[in-house]
Amino acid sequence: MWKGVVSFGMVSIPIRLYNATESTAKVSFRQLCPEHNSPISYKRWCPEGDHEVAYSDIKRGYEVGKDRYVIIDDKDLDNLPLPTAHAIDISEFVPVDEIEPGLYFDNAYFVEPEELGKKPYHLLRKALSATGKMAIAKIALRDKEHLAALHPNGKGLIMNTLHWPDEIRTTEGLKGLEDEVKINPKELEMAKALIESLADSFDPERYKDEYKEAVMKVVHAKMEGEVIEAPEAPQPAKVMDLMEALRQSVEQAKKQRSQKAEKEKPAAETRQRRRKAS
Repeated sequence: MWKGVVSFGMVSIPIRLYNATESTAKVSFRQLCPEHNSPISYKRWCPEGDHEVAYSDIKRGYEVGKDRYVIIDDKDLDNLPLPTAHAIDISEFVPVDEIEPGLYFDNAYFVEPEELGKKPYHLLRKALSATGKMAIAKIALRDKEHLAALHPNGKGLIMNTLHWPDEIRTTEGLKGLEDEVKINPKELEMAKALIESLADSFDPERYKDEYKEAVMKVVHAKMEGEVIEAPEAPQPAKVMDLMEALRQSVEQAKKQRSQKAEKEKPAAETRQRRRKAS
């Protein structure tokens, strides 16, 4: 979805970018008229000429004054006088732990080298792994210039677009963060024990999206005239019961982990055989 070069110093690496993720909207709802329960349709309408406009005929315009627009087409955007339109120019290398992924990371892209760029590409990948650094650069994508980070991912490089600093809100004003809360050392030890009892290596294959399944249960129930009741929301533990709640949670987690390990044993063995084969 993008072709250009990664450059740092005097080195230029021709690459291609591919979307690393895709949206899987497994559940979709139609918008209906409340009177007739029929699908709502939307029309792109020109009020000046009082007629509908086909999507393929719509032009892109930048407003420069009242009722005055400069027409911008795809060719104009492809020829932007902006270095980052065709080049990912690395400006610096920073330690990987200096960027908080939960706040800064946005979209992910696989970075593939062109044939002529394979050696410098893998040299950069190995150098980043060896130094524990990630590359910071800028790139123009989809009508916007992005801050970006390149870092090793398996046998290749991955690029994450980053949020600009002015796009990140502060925590100022969030209730519950302002006052220092005293933690009992015994409670802390019990909480750590709970975390350790649930600790495991991350395996995304263990998880599945159950939202569609839940929605379909509601759909079928309504078709049969039945009512599905939502499960009760868990109640937060009272302060006086916190220690006991932690203790019981540890015991329950240990039992669940044992049952889970027994249940997943065949699948784990299969995954291990696949890894050895590959």
